[in-house]
Amino acid sequence: MKFQKTITVFILLIISSTFIQAQQTYRGEKEKKLELLHTKLKVDFNFKEKELNGEEWVTMKPYFYATDKVVLDAKAMLIHEVSLDGKSLDFNYDDFELIIDLPKVYSKNEKFTLYLKYTARPEKVKQKGSAAITSAKGLYFINPNRLDKDKPTQIWTQGETEASSCWFPTIDSPNQKTSQEIYITVPSKYVTLSNGKLENQTNNTNGTRTDYWNFTQKHAPYLFFMGVGEYEIITDKYKDIPVDYYVEKKYAPVAKDIFGNTPEMLAFFSKITGIEYPWNKYAQIVGRDYVSGAMENTTAVIHGEHAYQMPGQLIDENTHENTIAHEAFHHWFGDLVTAESWSNLTVNESFANYSEYLWLEHKYGKDEANAHLFEDQEAYKSGQNFDKHLVRFRYHDKEDMFDAVSYNKGGSILHMLRNYLGDEAFNQGMNTYLTDNKYGTGEAHQLRLAFEKVSGKDLNWFFNQWYFNSGHPKLDVSYDYNKLRKTVTVNVVQSQANEFNFPLAIDIFEAGKRTRHEVFVDGKDASFTLPYVKQPKLIVVNADGVVLCDINENKILSDYIFQLKHAENYIHKREALIEVAKKQDDRSAFEAIAGALNDDFYKIRVLALENINLINKYAKKNVITKIKSLAMNDKKTLVQAAAIETLGKLTDPELKPVFEKGLKSKSYAVLGKSLVGMYYVDKNLAIQKSKTLPLEVKNIIATPLTRIYLEENDDDELNFIASNVMSGMFLSQNKKIQSLYKKAYDKIAKSNNSKVISNLVDDIVAKGIQYKQYNFDKVGINLLRQMVQRQKTASTDNKLKNIEIIKTGIAKLLE
Repeated sequence: MKFQKTITVFILLIISSTFIQAQQTYRGEKEKKLELLHTKLKVDFNFKEKELNGEEWVTMKPYFYATDKVVLDAKAMLIHEVSLDGKSLDFNYDDFELIIDLPKVYSKNEKFTLYLKYTARPEKVKQKGSAAITSAKGLYFINPNRLDKDKPTQIWTQGETEASSCWFPTIDSPNQKTSQEIYITVPSKYVTLSNGKLENQTNNTNGTRTDYWNFTQKHAPYLFFMGVGEYEIITDKYKDIPVDYYVEKKYAPVAKDIFGNTPEMLAFFSKITGIEYPWNKYAQIVGRDYVSGAMENTTAVIHGEHAYQMPGQLIDENTHENTIAHEAFHHWFGDLVTAESWSNLTVNESFANYSEYLWLEHKYGKDEANAHLFEDQEAYKSGQNFDKHLVRFRYHDKEDMFDAVSYNKGGSILHMLRNYLGDEAFNQGMNTYLTDNKYGTGEAHQLRLAFEKVSGKDLNWFFNQWYFNSGHPKLDVSYDYNKLRKTVTVNVVQSQANEFNFPLAIDIFEAGKRTRHEVFVDGKDASFTLPYVKQPKLIVVNADGVVLCDINENKILSDYIFQLKHAENYIHKREALIEVAKKQDDRSAFEAIAGALNDDFYKIRVLALENINLINKYAKKNVITKIKSLAMNDKKTLVQAAAIETLGKLTDPELKPVFEKGLKSKSYAVLGKSLVGMYYVDKNLAIQKSKTLPLEVKNIIATPLTRIYLEENDDDELNFIASNVMSGMFLSQNKKIQSLYKKAYDKIAKSNNSKVISNLVDDIVAKGIQYKQYNFDKVGINLLRQMVQRQKTASTDNKLKNIEIIKTGIAKLLE
């Protein structure tokens, strides 16, 4: 599963504090009393009641010990019949577990098939455990009664962690593996998607159609999937394997622009794992109101609607590409070999996270991959994660495992392991782990043994400190020079509680030459004496950026300027640029930032543009000319947009031609920044242009437009602004954007305009319901209650009407 990064941050801010003090229980692998062998389902849907009518034939056998009982997970269902070989069986059911009495004692070699007839009622599901996960209802009906004319009717499922048992009885545990068949009956206008192969379709006399999906390999119950809706199917292939993209008709022309790298991803991942893609197809579908980023259902991946992008966005970047890679790699790590318990989630999610780095490095180069690694590490460090083990056998709720430790930190740990072992051993280690455990389950110990078997190295020390312990090194670094011997001693002191051992790269720069030294830190206080010929200009510790750590060292401005110009790793260039940018009153600092405008890597150019200070005495005309050139000609539209934003701060009418060109750009990033820049030199032209944009484009560039409309006090646009407030305040990581939409919320909250109030309430309620598992409903209730108070103190004609609208919204979120 891939969480939206923005939502992950939201979790860190809200949910992590909810359970931090909660009693934590030991959570091992679930005991296997029975073994699932095969699951056959026949289902149809009651759209009006949001229910599923199901029949199931589940084949199983005792795992080891003989038994005369079966316990199945089945949440909030109506159980109409349970039988074996045509004979009814006695059962007990408490809305969570279905306990069935078998007619005799079965031994471990005796298979049997139960028949169940049931009604699944996902709207009545109340999961045990985390209060934040009460909406994990497994089966989701989207706009089933067509009440929203702007939203299609869809059905999709979400099984992870243990929600497949909301729509069919099963043993809902990741250490179970079963093959499956599903007969899905739907109105004929809909297409369906499930795991495996679509064997046949049967048209029924009542206007419905039954699709038969057959999946002959074995996978975990949480990976079962059904998707239903009106979709265009865009076909692609990897070798002879079908690769399909299920999208709404509007996005059919750009489906391959969004998902088209999938075949190359499957080829690349097959190559590095040494295991050809192990399934018979690879399909991806986009679901409205999906509750997460995406999910790796075997051969039938679902993505949230944020995967949809228009050409004007894709020209800037495909923001969903990392997620596409993440879910693809899960088909090896997670689907082929599955974590035996949620405590060992790392063997699924850390690899999927690291696949993003591997793909970016393969496709776009090390700079792009290292920039992504930095962002992931910062997200890990920004949360309450330091004290969490990667493998955690004690947690409050299984959902707590889906955090920046299992994902981001786990990916960084694999990066360190790959660096330590080398690419060939790392890839062969993955192959050994997957081969030894295919169609089964795995844990961190098996992972260690696989890498040890291949490399011949002992890795207990590595796994003990990174997998079974917490934190990361916090390093105080200092240097002692001996000019007579021409040596420098690099002192590395660890200040955190746990001691870490790790290889460390140290670069020494002297007389235009860089020398890399590979050392190994094996204590909390380590020193390394290294030779030099001429007095070093700079020493860079963790020069390759591999070690997950914090470094504290005393560097002066000249050190950072040199580092910005000569360091090779993105992380060190970025660090230097940020530090140098703080001191641009110094001519050399300003010139260093100006020099970074020429950097080969576009994200450094963007960072330089975002931080350069043109309002100072050193802002020479040639620098502004350079930025104008970037604004109009840089090969990366994101650099063009950043340059236009920087020029816009000058509010110089002579720059109008730059903004005029930007207003004609195919890039929405460039268009948005150009509108703001133009607003400060030709207000009427900017506003006129904004009014002519299609609503779809306006929603994509909502932030710059909101800035303009708020400054203009354009109450006619409050309706437009209202529909973007919740996303801007809570789903953006940019503090400036959060502040802008907080200002918009404050303005609307005391507005007299009932239509605008209603629009904001609708948006808050919709987001609250969509992201209920992340406590958005509680956030929404708090925002609406604040709105009530604002209305009570406002001098408005529609005060009572507005308060009633807001209270109706509160009631919906309290349901």
